[in-house]
Amino acid sequence: MKNRLALCVLCALAAALPLTALAQATAPASGTVLFERNQSAAPVDKKEPSVAKPVVPVTDAERNSLTFTAYDLDVHLAPEKAQLVVHARFTVRNSGTKPLPRLVLQLSSSLHWESFALQKSPLTFSEDVIDTDADHTGKVQEAVVPLAQPLAPGATLELEAFYSGEVRQSGNRLERIGAPVEQASRADWDRIAPEGTALRGFGDVLWYPTAAAPVFLGDGAKLFQVAGQVKRQQAAATVRLRLTVEYVGDAPDAAYFCGVREPLTAVQENAELPVASAPGVATATFPSRTLGFRVLSLFVTDRAATTTADHLIAAVTDRYDALPSYAAAAAKVEPLLKDWLGAEPLAALNILDQDGQPFEDDSLLVAPVRAIDPAALAPSLVHSLTHVWFRSSQEWLDEGVPQLMSLLWLERSEGREAALRQLQSKVNALALVEPVSADSSAAAQGQSLIEATDEVYYRTKAADVLWMLRSIVGDDALKHALQVYRKAGKDDEDPEAFQRV
Repeated sequence: MKNRLALCVLCALAAALPLTALAQATAPASGTVLFERNQSAAPVDKKEPSVAKPVVPVTDAERNSLTFTAYDLDVHLAPEKAQLVVHARFTVRNSGTKPLPRLVLQLSSSLHWESFALQKSPLTFSEDVIDTDADHTGKVQEAVVPLAQPLAPGATLELEAFYSGEVRQSGNRLERIGAPVEQASRADWDRIAPEGTALRGFGDVLWYPTAAAPVFLGDGAKLFQVAGQVKRQQAAATVRLRLTVEYVGDAPDAAYFCGVREPLTAVQENAELPVASAPGVATATFPSRTLGFRVLSLFVTDRAATTTADHLIAAVTDRYDALPSYAAAAAKVEPLLKDWLGAEPLAALNILDQDGQPFEDDSLLVAPVRAIDPAALAPSLVHSLTHVWFRSSQEWLDEGVPQLMSLLWLERSEGREAALRQLQSKVNALALVEPVSADSSAAAQGQSLIEATDEVYYRTKAADVLWMLRSIVGDDALKHALQVYRKAGKDDEDPEAFQRV
């Protein structure tokens, strides 16, 4: 009873207060056209993008007042030309305090708005390019769409839009603050290309409609904080994607949308041509789902994944000599994860070999694949493999549990003191952003775990809370709680679900 009470008290504290110590379309019958730009029941205006600037300057309040609550995207990719064409249906809510007489919508500066419609009726719009580092080009194409009736606070509108353009690798935003070209390309590697498409979303490349006040890399951690706020704000949004990819020769293998993999179904246009020169289209459909705490990301791979013998890891790479290292490292980590989280994983770990800055979304890891010593690889693999064993719609658990497993691995491999030193170094970083008030009775500022948008809270602080729970209730009780919780399914959407188990 004492342990249960202590667990409930700490969970409630973690949820409510800052702690001071402690990011189908079916295949066309023929041809490469997925949709016509006038495919709606009533035609959508096909006019060329406007180059006029808004008569009245746009304010940051207007940009920040829109919350996207649904995305329904028909996306057509032509990798040989780095081109993207999209028919987007999306719903926006006025989350501000004042009526909005116009909507402000943004895309990467390498894309162009073509048309907008409301209930099949074309809308006029003006367009301007503004500076912001929310996109890798360092700029966005901003459309201003006047409304016949202002959108009241809390009200929603469902719009249609067409847009198109190219997405090529760009390090512009980093180069303009002095980063070397090679360093910029390792950080900003998003592109559409024959060898693979990589679009990470808000904070990297704006390939879907969004809206936010300008943010810049030179302004401390502001860009990353805003990205976290956008994830939290739009976590309840629904997303759906119908994807078509043009190709010549061998068909692409699979697409990954918001961390979920779907195989691409290929249709060759001319079966009489040699495979190497035959054009075709490949399609995949991602049914509607809740977005969760993430941005919209899309990856397309040109080859099939190679799976380790135990089917725990599926890697898309041509560095086949590296896979035994990953299999051996996973074998080292597995006993810890089985002991703490359950006998069987929930899925396989999908790895896409990509030189440059890593990216992850639950069981999808995009990172360089290298043949290195399994003992050296195991510590970095613990976090990713934990996502294969454990998932939660509560971000502080979804990211906090992998951080806890990393600490437990360090404890097992190097001893408890090494784990405590690592924990303390993370806590020191937290203390810098969550200072104590003058009388030391409460935190002067900070974020509760349930509503956290910064990594220092939903990772560092979360791991600290879980470590504290372990010290109070013991290993067995926390193991049992984590194993019961991971079977909760949609019940985990309740913030109190973990407290109850």
